[in-house]
Amino acid sequence: MSRKDWMEYTVKEEDTGMNVEQIVRQKLSVSGRMMQRLTRSKGILLNRKPPFLQRQVKAGDVIAVRVADRQEQLQPPPQLAAQPLTTDSKVVPVDILYEDDHLLVANKPAGLMVHPVKQEHNETLLHSLADLFAKRGESVSIHPVHRLDKDTSGAILVAKSSYGHQLADRVLREGGLHREYLAVVSGRLADGTGTIEAPIGKDPRHPTKRRVTDGGDHAVTHYEVKQTSEGMSLVRVWLETGRTHQIRVHFAHIGHPLAGDTLYGGARGLLRRQALHAASLRFVHPLLEKELAVEAPVPADMRRLLQAEFA
Repeated sequence: MSRKDWMEYTVKEEDTGMNVEQIVRQKLSVSGRMMQRLTRSKGILLNRKPPFLQRQVKAGDVIAVRVADRQEQLQPPPQLAAQPLTTDSKVVPVDILYEDDHLLVANKPAGLMVHPVKQEHNETLLHSLADLFAKRGESVSIHPVHRLDKDTSGAILVAKSSYGHQLADRVLREGGLHREYLAVVSGRLADGTGTIEAPIGKDPRHPTKRRVTDGGDHAVTHYEVKQTSEGMSLVRVWLETGRTHQIRVHFAHIGHPLAGDTLYGGARGLLRRQALHAASLRFVHPLLEKELAVEAPVPADMRRLLQAEFA
């Protein structure tokens, strides 16, 4: 039994009286849906044997759950189901900033979609990662934990198994994934620091655009001004919520759209996209139980803009 593919828990004295299912759910944080999959595929073991889930455990018992998806279960994500994970088309290379058995942080280039939204989309982050793992000879089930807009560059957290995705998604939902961005916005912000709190919803006049609206989802964006020029401000941004286009919508709402973001009123200049880079991710790893801080280097197009405006 490979330790890479299985997670083990040794029952303690204080766990006596619990049953196998309770240990798996409470101590190993397995969701109900994953519990059903593991039960069907014999992915739960008690002292190396398939157990009756209601059996009570005793101190010293070892419970193991399969945390890597079984070979026969490895299917393309739903967005890729109609096409192979590796294609003959050009695969965009993606740098890996951090990786372990369960999670990775990729440095997504600007212009690369995270996942396909149409069948003909075959140059996405998921395709690039699938190609990388295929070249390594590894079978990995790829699950993005959060999203970045196509034209936003930088760090994105990706799970390499259903179990890793379940745990990382809980970190995200509980507010434990701290995301920081660098953005260049139009104009000079009056305050050195600030918070934008305004609900965001769909724009009924545009299929992909968002806007601040009373009926929208709660959204909070914090920022700190790092540098200013005559016509622009470089800001560090961190999110309390994660709505679609949140940073872009919020800064446009206060009259400072991102440079290059023509969808929200930003002027096209040196940058041919919105000036937004996911600079870092920080979180407590749900399995290693240690804090990870991963930084993504600023890409060349934004470096040129920063040099021109703030040097």
